[in-house]
Amino acid sequence: MNELRLTHVRADGSAHMVDVSAKAVTAREAAAAGRVLLSEKAVAALRDGAVAKGDALAVARIAGIQAVKRTPDLIPLAHPIAVHAVEVDLTVADDGVDIRASVRTADRTGIEMEALTAVAVAALTVIDMVKAIDKHGRITDIRVTAKSGGRSGGWAETPTETGRTRPQPSQEMP
Repeated sequence: MNELRLTHVRADGSAHMVDVSAKAVTAREAAAAGRVLLSEKAVAALRDGAVAKGDALAVARIAGIQAVKRTPDLIPLAHPIAVHAVEVDLTVADDGVDIRASVRTADRTGIEMEALTAVAVAALTVIDMVKAIDKHGRITDIRVTAKSGGRSGGWAETPTETGRTRPQPSQEMP
């Protein structure tokens, strides 16, 4: 029977940072997505540019980009890695805001945590920007949607018959 071995856990159960110094530097990319569910009033304010604090989507985009660069400060076992590109896109939908981020590097370890952090912080910023309009905004569905590069190769989520998504092997980012 193959035993699952967690790379960040020592045999005695204590956590540690994995040594990646022997790994090759490779181009890597990760994408993540999430949603902020909001009231009709908050959605209307976003669409009309009527959020009292200012351009909520622009502020959230910048917050997501900044968050990528701070990921190892927030996630204790994440490695500091060189970030070469970040894209954060926010789209107002009928029930809230859809957020997508992609992050690229050429380094020794993956960049999935940075993509997730971009989406999470952008979502938190949307909540902050509209909380005077909607005190019940909800962040949901934050997930990695694709990755490429590194030893394990790439994959991208694809829709299933139920409308949910699941990872599929892929060599290219969508």
